[in-house]
Amino acid sequence: MYFASRLQAGRMLANRLTPKYRYENCAVVALNDGGVMVGAQIAAELHCVLTMILVEEINLPREPVAIGGITQDGTFSYNKALSQGEIDEMSGENFQFIEQEKFQKLHHMHELLGSGGLVSRELLRGHNIILVSDGFKTSFGLEMAIEFLKPINYDKLIVAAPLASVSAVDRMHISADEICCLSVVENYMDTDHYYDKHDVPDHDTVIKTIENIILNWK
Repeated sequence: MYFASRLQAGRMLANRLTPKYRYENCAVVALNDGGVMVGAQIAAELHCVLTMILVEEINLPREPVAIGGITQDGTFSYNKALSQGEIDEMSGENFQFIEQEKFQKLHHMHELLGSGGLVSRELLRGHNIILVSDGFKTSFGLEMAIEFLKPINYDKLIVAAPLASVSAVDRMHISADEICCLSVVENYMDTDHYYDKHDVPDHDTVIKTIENIILNWK
């Protein structure tokens, strides 16, 4: 399935979620800038808050998949798609590089945190959390977000995305209480490939979208 834009995809997801969650206590949590543009359409329909979790992948030179990732609070996790043997070998050979990458990624996220609009665990307590991305090529970002959310006493976890790979959907079935995915894609290409319009603005505009969501409630 292809979409004209992330706004269109967000409206399609909102149409599916609104009948069930319109009068429930919900919070939309985006996993990336594109997810904010999708999630804003859902939050506007549900009259709920919109926020964002920052997750940065850590990639080793010449390795096709990330060895791990770090969230905005400094939580680091290895990629569960790798075996323990692969992790031990790769991390042992690249320990200093990984530590440097963790420091740099965390510093970058702290700079973005100064912009506002990002997730507060207290804000999410007792809510139905709708975790949104503009596309899941892998499940790694999802897994990192779930690790971040674990300490929160939330009600339900709903994962919503216009499209996702088969492996990502398999992971959703394990981790989420509910899945709202418009298209499951085999041989998933880059997420931008599935959108006719590249409608992800600069990060400052994304933050303003989060901060102004109440003005766009429908």
